[in-house]
Amino acid sequence: MLSIASSELIQLFRNRLVLITSLIIPVVVSAYFVRQHETFADIGSLGYIAAIVMFTIAAFGLYATAVTTLASRRQNLFLKRLRSTAASDTSILAGLLLPVVVLAVVQVTAILTALAVVAGGPANVALLVVATIAALAMLIGLALATAGLTNSPEHAQVTTLPVTLGVIAVTTWVGISGTENLAWLKRLLPGGAATELTMNAWNGGVAVTDSLLLLAPTLGWVVIAVALATRLFRWEPRR
Repeated sequence: MLSIASSELIQLFRNRLVLITSLIIPVVVSAYFVRQHETFADIGSLGYIAAIVMFTIAAFGLYATAVTTLASRRQNLFLKRLRSTAASDTSILAGLLLPVVVLAVVQVTAILTALAVVAGGPANVALLVVATIAALAMLIGLALATAGLTNSPEHAQVTTLPVTLGVIAVTTWVGISGTENLAWLKRLLPGGAATELTMNAWNGGVAVTDSLLLLAPTLGWVVIAVALATRLFRWEPRR
């Protein structure tokens, strides 16, 4: 797995397009939110800024890059060749996705640390970590499912748009309007519950047990995504 991950990391830094979409764009957007934190805190809250930063990095840096990577490796038959080795299917996928997951974690940690320095830290760091892990797990699952519908890296620019823009829209909706109205709808949408959990972790004022209940919808999406990935994912190009 580690040898696959090492090779994939090298390929990642050699691909300028992927490098821009997975590193530069999310960091630039996130840095803008951090720099303008007072303005966005007035619109929503510091918890909203933390959530939108997390999902911007997760959607562009993790999800979209993972789909592009898997589609590219399938198209050039690299997945097929790997499957002929002693490595298990789980090890192959873990090795291919490990670099983008690590990069996403590093980016989220760095940007949220910067936000904490300039605007004040979260009320519950442990809860924030839980929220981040749940959100990343959801998007990894959705990436595997989307990759099954994606024929090529170029096609990934289209197939990733619904989820990428969708989770950003849900995060913005929940972050600005809260969950006083249409609470269940907002929580059941992909990213809605994770956004509320992130806001609770950063802003405080909500019991930890009540916040942890918000993990259920996010983990539900993980289960749905894995089920779809199991059904849709292909190791060879479609004919």
